[in-house]
Amino acid sequence: MEVGICKQDMLQKKKNAVLVDGVILNGPIMDSKAGEKFVEEACKIIMEEVIQKANDVTEKVCEWRAPETLKKILDLEMRDTGESHQKLLQLCQDVIQYSVKTSHPRFFNQLYAGIDYYSLVARFITEALNPSVYTYEVSPVFLLVEETVIKKMIEFIGWEEGDGIFNPGGSVSNMYAMNLARYKFCPEIKEKGLSSLPRLVLFTSEECHYSMKKAASFLGIGTENVYFIKTDERGKMIPEELEKQVQRARKEGSAPFLVCATAGTTVLGAFDPLDEIADICEKHGLWLHVDASWGGSALISRKHCRLLHGIHRADSVAWNPHKMLLAGIQCCALLVKDNSGLLKKCYSAKAAYLFQQDKFYDVSYDTGDKSIQCSRRPDAFKFWLMWKALGTTGLEERVNRALALARYLVEEIKKREGFQLLLEVAPIIKERMMKKGSMMLGYQPHRGKVNFFRQVVISPQVSREDMDFLLDEIELLAKDL
Repeated sequence: MEVGICKQDMLQKKKNAVLVDGVILNGPIMDSKAGEKFVEEACKIIMEEVIQKANDVTEKVCEWRAPETLKKILDLEMRDTGESHQKLLQLCQDVIQYSVKTSHPRFFNQLYAGIDYYSLVARFITEALNPSVYTYEVSPVFLLVEETVIKKMIEFIGWEEGDGIFNPGGSVSNMYAMNLARYKFCPEIKEKGLSSLPRLVLFTSEECHYSMKKAASFLGIGTENVYFIKTDERGKMIPEELEKQVQRARKEGSAPFLVCATAGTTVLGAFDPLDEIADICEKHGLWLHVDASWGGSALISRKHCRLLHGIHRADSVAWNPHKMLLAGIQCCALLVKDNSGLLKKCYSAKAAYLFQQDKFYDVSYDTGDKSIQCSRRPDAFKFWLMWKALGTTGLEERVNRALALARYLVEEIKKREGFQLLLEVAPIIKERMMKKGSMMLGYQPHRGKVNFFRQVVISPQVSREDMDFLLDEIELLAKDL
């Protein structure tokens, strides 16, 4: 009986069909019920294969396969006709199986790791709502959330007021800061371009993130105009060397405009002496930017915030909560001390179809014109929901525990025979651990020295036992070397 009714409905729709260019326009073309069922089944897979296994140290960190093998397993080819839901669900399983499990307690490879359940739920919500954060009318909740989070982060830096915006990565935040410093130095560049400018020079540590060179290249400043300042044996910028280079640039007839200090360098985790650098910037009238993408979260800790002493004197700060605080990639803010609208003056294009000034609400909430992006993700929301769940004390505990575990590992290394700070066999051990899937640990050379392992401790799932396992596993994998 039901089949007969369905056929009648289909016949009736065909009779009433509206055709335009041979396309039937009646009703939706998407099967909502089937789509909802697919989402439900896919979420079950995510729950069982990712979330519930996140803390299981008996699971592999990765199922290593060579690229050509993995291509065959995943069946990457896109075809004229769609795949069945069953095939798609199997693909979801395969993607999870052969992806690196960054939430695994023994994933130490990068400057992000672990899983935060509140941040994860926030990401589910924003993916489902699919918002774009540029005007209050299309993103009221997420704009208010971003404003609140930025205000709180500014408080931790120590500024009485300020401005900011969330960006797709610390590299982009650094580029924003470089461009903002240049605009402050020479506002006419926005309209007149580079042709009338003197040779601009900026200064940064030789241990800085590579995004500084990329930003100089992208903005037309040129990588040769990035002066890299010598660092001490711990990787900290030497202020006296900065002073020398600023004076050198002036003698050459160049125009210094920016110093980029680093709070938590990528390889050594060094924190530049911000107070002394700020003195030099004030003396020479230079914009001070602090790349605290990695180390900024230490500001949350009353015990370790001293690492960033003097950061309140910076003009801008890059801070990535997706690193040490586990807010989930990506969650990155550029914070600016200036509260006079400098960000908006520098980046606005006043698009009439978005930023009309005669709207029925307070248009100051339409913050999208502060960004070089149009569409922009609500990245502050996952940090906000996590912060609401854990409170500041919970975030502080994460920072303190990570640094305590690092200290524990250092002391254990000192006790063990056969361990050195630099290991020539690092690439071989890395290959073995990847193929075994027992853990992931990054390595790199440094200043002409041989490859050594870089241990990163972030995830709250990491325990003392994992630190001991790390040393035991390296020892085991290298026993024949």
